[in-house]
Amino acid sequence: MRVPLSWLAESVELQDRDPERVLAALVRVGLEEEDVHRFSVSGPVVCGQVLSREPEPQTNGKTINWCQVRVAPDGQRAADGGDPVRGIVCGAHNFEVGDKTVVTLPGSVLPGDFRISARKTYGHLSDGMMASARELGLGADHSGIVVLSRLGLDPEPGTPLLGLLGLDDVAVEINITPDRGYCFSIRGVAREYAHSTGAAFTDPAGRVRVQSPKTPLPIRVDDAAPIRGNRAVRSFATRLVTGVDATAPTPAWMLSRLTLAGLRSVSLPVDITNYVMLELGQPLHAYDAMSVGAEGLAVRRARAKETLTTLDGERRTLDPEDLLVTDAATGTPLSLAGVMGGADSEVTEQTQAVVLEAACFDPISIARAARRHKLPSEASKRFERGVDPNLAPVAAQRAVDLLVELGGGTDASAGSLLEEIERPTVVRYPHGAASRLVGVDYTPEQVTGVLKQIGCTVTVGAETDEVTVPSWRPDLRTPEDLIEEVARIVGYDQIPVRLPVAPPGRGLTFEQASRRRVAELLAGAGLTEVLSYPFRSAAENALFEEPAPAITLVNPIDASHGQMRRLVLPGLLETARRNTARGFSDLALFEHGLVFRPAAEDVLGLESLPLGARRPDDETLARLRACTGPQPRHLAAVLSGELVSRQPDEASRPVDWRAGLDVARHAAHAVGTALTVRQTEYPGMHPGRTAELLLADGEAVGFAGELLPEVAAGYGLSGRVAVLELDEDALIAAAPRRIESHPLSVQTPATQDLSLVVPLTVPAGEVLRTVREGAGELLESAALTADYRGESIPEGSRSLTFALRFRAPDRTLTAAEASQARDAAAALASERFGATVRS
Repeated sequence: MRVPLSWLAESVELQDRDPERVLAALVRVGLEEEDVHRFSVSGPVVCGQVLSREPEPQTNGKTINWCQVRVAPDGQRAADGGDPVRGIVCGAHNFEVGDKTVVTLPGSVLPGDFRISARKTYGHLSDGMMASARELGLGADHSGIVVLSRLGLDPEPGTPLLGLLGLDDVAVEINITPDRGYCFSIRGVAREYAHSTGAAFTDPAGRVRVQSPKTPLPIRVDDAAPIRGNRAVRSFATRLVTGVDATAPTPAWMLSRLTLAGLRSVSLPVDITNYVMLELGQPLHAYDAMSVGAEGLAVRRARAKETLTTLDGERRTLDPEDLLVTDAATGTPLSLAGVMGGADSEVTEQTQAVVLEAACFDPISIARAARRHKLPSEASKRFERGVDPNLAPVAAQRAVDLLVELGGGTDASAGSLLEEIERPTVVRYPHGAASRLVGVDYTPEQVTGVLKQIGCTVTVGAETDEVTVPSWRPDLRTPEDLIEEVARIVGYDQIPVRLPVAPPGRGLTFEQASRRRVAELLAGAGLTEVLSYPFRSAAENALFEEPAPAITLVNPIDASHGQMRRLVLPGLLETARRNTARGFSDLALFEHGLVFRPAAEDVLGLESLPLGARRPDDETLARLRACTGPQPRHLAAVLSGELVSRQPDEASRPVDWRAGLDVARHAAHAVGTALTVRQTEYPGMHPGRTAELLLADGEAVGFAGELLPEVAAGYGLSGRVAVLELDEDALIAAAPRRIESHPLSVQTPATQDLSLVVPLTVPAGEVLRTVREGAGELLESAALTADYRGESIPEGSRSLTFALRFRAPDRTLTAAEASQARDAAAALASERFGATVRS
């Protein structure tokens, strides 16, 4: 929200016009500082009166005007110290002799650091420039220069114009959190500034004198399918203004404020609705009265496949949840309620009568429609956060008054007000609750004073106070909300800083400590931990496994990512893609996070979901927990590029399938267990370079290896890409709760090599496990050292060589004992796989 300070000063007494100090005051009450905005215009910008205009055709087909312009009263020097009458070349043609314009004299600086100086052009010395609205930063109009009479201004030649046009104003920008929707207005920000500084606040809504229309302009609401039982409309006001000059210029003071607030000028009627929205926080919409029949307006849900062309020219197919404002007689859609108007009811230059709409629509309906149609607007931004339902008639009257004053219109005294009177929210506040929760000794007078200051009505009781919440604060629903307001208004700086003392005997759980050890070990091994979004597409969820049920989001942030992830790896690959696109070729990334599986059955229908603003009852909570599916924590890793970069006397070592297995073994080692591997095939993985990860009991807990080249290329990754997906919860569950150490033997080991010829179909891991089993208790370690498939090896077979190390705890083994154990291992391999010893 951008807040012009001249506008803010109309509702609150600013103690200082320094924007940095205004921002500091707003930060004290919890608003977030963003930026300061100014017009980029400086120097001698004055009123100039055209004394003569001589058109001069040029050889390039263009006609320029050689003008004599008075820029200072007769006999006085101009603002830049030069002559009072200047010769200026102008390419615009929308002015006549006698018109008063905006003249930027030499020394002026315009937006874009465009510096004005006397320069020779088209055979003349042009001593200044007559500026357009776009050149001044007052809008997008560049069709001609600014003629002051069309803005309702008639200053004397030489009058400085920066202040008159509002170009000396400044705006502060603040970030509004979702619970503070009332601050999307000058009214709300002025109130917060008053809370912070104690300055006097004048409610701009209180300056409006609402007139009751004499002729009704009917309003009908037909909402047969409300979302979660919420009414589509809480209040709806209409007013009719006739005799409007839609071509009348927007006055300079309004134009400069809208520009500083970040809105472009469209036309006077539209600018007025935007101005009132920014001032009061109530969105309005203006319809050409010719599009509204005698039966008035109606609000309804859209029909299936109904269409509406919105003001941006897009023809949109509507959803049955969309709210529409229609012509009551014909049912023709006039606007997508609370989001954007329709092109067929747009106010144009030919418009002579305007129907104004000010309403309070259901926030959920508006938020869903804006996201569904990808149409975030200033109106929807306010409606989805909650609009004061009592403001509709006030905002409509304010717009009527401005149309009459600035657009030459006439209040037709026609209109209606539809509102459903609601009991205001009442919160029971226990005495002393703020002091107990915040840790500050607030007096009862302080608490009551703060609550009244923010607009609440307080009825003091014996043990609790009944606090009636103002209509513009829908976020205040619980005692904790009121406590937060007390802490905020009194000052966060009043809250003491105390270091909490951890309860004795507690710490990380075994699972938490294990996950931390895994992360620390992988980071120490050179990998970088990242965090990705859990929202994925259906195609991504099916990338590494056969299509399976997934949790589908009803209202996703991005429709293309409408499912919760079943694996962590696809999101990690997307992170790798972004990093590779930014020039990082050597990547080693890991992430551990939850994956989401649907429950066996849905025991809670969508329509019975509780509203977010209300705590569900115990029965509903139990049903929610029952329909929540498994959410195990997985570990994933992606490695690409080079594991070891090229160095003097050492070649580079690129990533291959072993890198993924190494990460898995690091993770298992961190929790004190081990993984075995078995060759397998997975969708999206390279056949022959993919391993299934197994626990000691044979349970499969993940996979590791290389991506298929086409999958890697789809993510913009070149070369071999090693990946890992591991069920971290299952790995930790299999880990011993206590790791036992064994004494180091002082006996001399005996080493032997064993080469076995086995069929190619037999996995090397199975042979290694068999060798370990057959060698018996004397075997200390066994490792595969060679896989040979050359000469002397029968076709369809390979030779696997294992390095065996034997050691006895109480004696030095003889060569015969080691050979006997080796032969036992070979015998078991021969029995199971038909292996033969290769000499």
